Amino acid sequence: MFNELFPNVKVEDIIEATYETLYMTIISVAGTFIIGLLLGLLLYLSAPGGIWQNKTLNWITSSLVNIFRAIPFIILILLLFPFTDFLIGTIRGPEAALPALIIGGAPFYARLVEIALKEVDKGVIEAAKAMGAKYRTIIFKVLLPESMPALISGITVTAIALIGYTAVAGVIGAGGLGDFAYFFGFQRRSFDVVAICTILIVIIVFIFQFIGDVTSRKLDKR
Repeated sequence: MFNELFPNVKVEDIIEATYETLYMTIISVAGTFIIGLLLGLLLYLSAPGGIWQNKTLNWITSSLVNIFRAIPFIILILLLFPFTDFLIGTIRGPEAALPALIIGGAPFYARLVEIALKEVDKGVIEAAKAMGAKYRTIIFKVLLPESMPALISGITVTAIALIGYTAVAGVIGAGGLGDFAYFFGFQRRSFDVVAICTILIVIIVFIFQFIGDVTSRKLDKR
């Protein structure tokens, strides 16, 4: 049945492409979460009224985030070729896509982090300050725990965007389902290959969305 529907698809090749997409997505989501969380915290804490209020730091961080958010991903990959080659030693393959995926995803997630932190009840923060809590305590015991459901929802949205980015990266030889669909499907007019790649990407998106939704609900104490 499978061979009849997808006559040009080799199972071992599609498994490898799926693995590459999952590899790029999982690693880039982890990197994006860490860097995006740090940037989002800087944006929030250094903003007017923040506990680290610093106009210069906030402007620099905000400018960097806005610049990298504004660059289309395919152009960002091309711009980062020299950096990627220096860091990874190649500009092809799943590993070579990681710098662009993380640099492209982190600023997007940083804004979602900033929004999540702004939703934390300021009364809770003021109460922590009144009790003499240090900045570290406020961040790790108040801000992050209170905003965690929104942070998880934000990284879920970002992860789905990164899955789309991996498909774009595949067009220039990063590997994965995007690469397989373009070079072995579209260019060879084997549209059954394009179809199976599309189905698998949709399944991966649903899996990440399901995991994110379940995790967010479990962390939500409201």
